[in-house]
Amino acid sequence: MTQYVSATAAEDRRTGAIKLHGPEGFAAMRKAGQVTATVLDALTELVEPGVSMAALDDFAREAIRAAGATPANIGYRGYAHTSCISINHVVCHGIPSERTLKDGDIVNIDLTSLVDGWHGDTSRMFLVGDVSIKARRLVDVTYECLMLGIEQAKPGNHLGDIGHAIQSHAEKHRYGVVRDFVGHGVGRVYHDAPDVLHYGKSGTGPELRPGMIFTIEPMINIGRPDVKLLDDGWTAVTRDRTLSAQFEHSIGITETGCEIFTASPKGLHRPPYR
Repeated sequence: MTQYVSATAAEDRRTGAIKLHGPEGFAAMRKAGQVTATVLDALTELVEPGVSMAALDDFAREAIRAAGATPANIGYRGYAHTSCISINHVVCHGIPSERTLKDGDIVNIDLTSLVDGWHGDTSRMFLVGDVSIKARRLVDVTYECLMLGIEQAKPGNHLGDIGHAIQSHAEKHRYGVVRDFVGHGVGRVYHDAPDVLHYGKSGTGPELRPGMIFTIEPMINIGRPDVKLLDDGWTAVTRDRTLSAQFEHSIGITETGCEIFTASPKGLHRPPYR
């Protein structure tokens, strides 16, 4: 049975209970989310053929610190970088390196800023140079999956309604929905309850209640949904080497719907951004 607890009375760790946040938590998440979204906006000017993943990571680190925040990923479970940068068939958790972006790449940049103890977690897709119609279509559909999931994020609905909306749209286009990675509760705890599946049946799973805060972050593959983890212990790739795309927002359930904490201040919601 699902347990809900007041975030003000809950410990700052994952207990399995779903935390319900008040106005102060929403204000803190709004602040943290906008720091991260602003950095992603700035990165749109840098993502182009020839730039290295390391250079993008360096920029993100310094931009987050310049905003008075902390890059939450540095030191998390031993991770050494500010961002995860996932290119083409990398599903998620790609490690920044000296590899340079190439014309035609599609890239996900995933960032989390820690602001006054709160995590602003979001990711966005970028198109590098002249990208194929096939790849652009995947990116478009993945963004649509995210927003269709967010449409279902309102009181009285269930987490299964979010997953069902995402899965239905992706599979309508004959794409695969990754099962191995899910969205999650977020706030003062980086990865908290509940787990947010990007597939499922309507009306199933925990009921959505005002005060819940979590991420929705569908990973959609052109081919099969299966992934494998590389030897570095972080990088996940598609087993069939087909392209993968992802978008992520942190949201909070309100009395009437939901609030997106990580929306782009400049309206740069989906590529192309220029």
